Amino acid sequence: MRKSFEVALHGGAAAALLIGQRGTIAEELRAFEWRRALVLGLSFAPAAIVGYRFERPIERRLGGPKATAIGLLAGAAAMLVADTRPQERGRGDATPADGLVLGVAQAAALAPGVSRNGITLAAARWRRFSRDQANLLSRTIALPIIVGATALKGERLRRRGASPGLRRSLALGAAASFASTLASQRLIGLVERDRALWPYAAYRAGLAAAVLVKLRRC
Repeated sequence: MRKSFEVALHGGAAAALLIGQRGTIAEELRAFEWRRALVLGLSFAPAAIVGYRFERPIERRLGGPKATAIGLLAGAAAMLVADTRPQERGRGDATPADGLVLGVAQAAALAPGVSRNGITLAAARWRRFSRDQANLLSRTIALPIIVGATALKGERLRRRGASPGLRRSLALGAAASFASTLASQRLIGLVERDRALWPYAAYRAGLAAAVLVKLRRC
């Protein structure tokens, strides 16, 4: 049931991203050439390979709250350290090496508690991209991996089959994911993107602390 619901959430998010980022996607397609294709491919390949081969073992072995809290703390630390780097690079400066670093970051996001958006932001800032460009890169490389994950899990769900009640639940989940993702993109568009990463790191660290305190009391 949980895996089926993940399919619905990924599908709704992917559809919202396609709509919300249609301008960016169109602009990227107009400027598409072999180097950008290589950057995009390298940003996708590590996560696709690791996810296809190791997603289930990772969930079985690292799916507990303690591992999730550690992932939250690791992500927060990565964001804080990376955001100290100079903002020297802008749009069009991404190289295949950058794509590979972003791809490894997306693969690391398979670990519980490690945010895909947060870790790719950290990776782009570590490569000295400006904050606004790091946000753009993080959003741009998100769509292929989300669509790929949806397709893979959707195929697994198709093979297992689904009852009418489960289909209704999945439809509601997909609709909620679509609406929330689309709304969040519009909200992000109203907020300045050239902001320090420390508030996001602080939020993740606080959440990790709450999880660890709860575990200690149990």
